[in-house]
Amino acid sequence: MSKRSLSGRRLTGVTVTAVAVLAVATGCGGGDHSSSTGGHNTGGAPSAGASAQPGVQHSQADITFAQSMIPHHQQALEMATTAETKASRPEIKALAAEIKQAQGPEIEQMTAWLANWGAAAASMPPGETHGGGHDGGAMPGMMTAEEMAKFAAAGGAEFDRMFLEMMIEHHKGAIEMAKTEQQQGVNADAKALAATIEKDQAAEITEMQALLTSK
Repeated sequence: MSKRSLSGRRLTGVTVTAVAVLAVATGCGGGDHSSSTGGHNTGGAPSAGASAQPGVQHSQADITFAQSMIPHHQQALEMATTAETKASRPEIKALAAEIKQAQGPEIEQMTAWLANWGAAAASMPPGETHGGGHDGGAMPGMMTAEEMAKFAAAGGAEFDRMFLEMMIEHHKGAIEMAKTEQQQGVNADAKALAATIEKDQAAEITEMQALLTSK
């Protein structure tokens, strides 16, 4: 064998070895980490609260949003259901029906997220707290059990006024939580829902404020 041929084989071996090392290094240092971090990060160590389930991207902020917004929505549905039968103005009955139509499916959607994320379901009964928290998270705008009892006992124009005033406060609380989710959450679907809640409920607040000043 000639020296030239031997030299060529050695060079080829070195080149193959270098390419193999480079491929291993590239595979370890980059690429898609969604299989180990749930898609929470694109590289490096996973952030706190990242999902352990492949392909599911969420954080503790997303979990808190769903766990808090579900009972918040449930109380709104309770108020709206009462208004559908007790309100004296047809405009208020129509608004109550719209609130139920929007928030019912949102409750189902958020409940499904919590199940997919392996998180605890929201379980706090509506009307239990006002401005308190579910699992430590703030739930602004919630009515107390006493307020809900007074609301249910009212009638006529007084009931209409209480429904509008209480629902305006309730909506403001939901908007506050929705803004927090948009700022701190990472799940695209949850943030999109939060944006929808903020937009829709802000419009309903404007409508209810107008109803308060009209007869």
